[in-house]
Amino acid sequence: MAPTGAALWVYLAALGAGVSFVFQQALNANLRAELGSPWWAGLISYLGGTLVMIAMLVVMREPLLSWSTIQRSELISWTGGIFGAIFIGSSILLVPRLGAATFMALLVTGQLLGALAFDHFGLFGVPVHEIGVTRLIGAGLLIAGVVLIRM
Repeated sequence: MAPTGAALWVYLAALGAGVSFVFQQALNANLRAELGSPWWAGLISYLGGTLVMIAMLVVMREPLLSWSTIQRSELISWTGGIFGAIFIGSSILLVPRLGAATFMALLVTGQLLGALAFDHFGLFGVPVHEIGVTRLIGAGLLIAGVVLIRM
């Protein structure tokens, strides 16, 4: 379904986020080559992101987290940064080998396959959306897209 009216900016924001994602991968790969270390490049990437998040906390006047708020959260919820580090490290190592387009195609396909599993089984509170024929066809088309981009 095509976006209409006010919803258009949401679609455009998502597209912009995708473009910024490619920028990040290319810049991180360049920094790796310039510094001679994927791990320093990853740390610097995370440091930059951390500084932006701190600035947003200040600009948006977010209150400090209370101990009771922290206690209400689950330990697993605090581990997202580990997966972010896996992503950043992988992209820094793989973009120079695969190219940005192939890496992104594989990344999006992996994300979709993971998302299908999360949806189907309702993992980590994601609403259940069972895998059906059309979702499987969509996943197959993404895999075909990876093959075509790699050619």
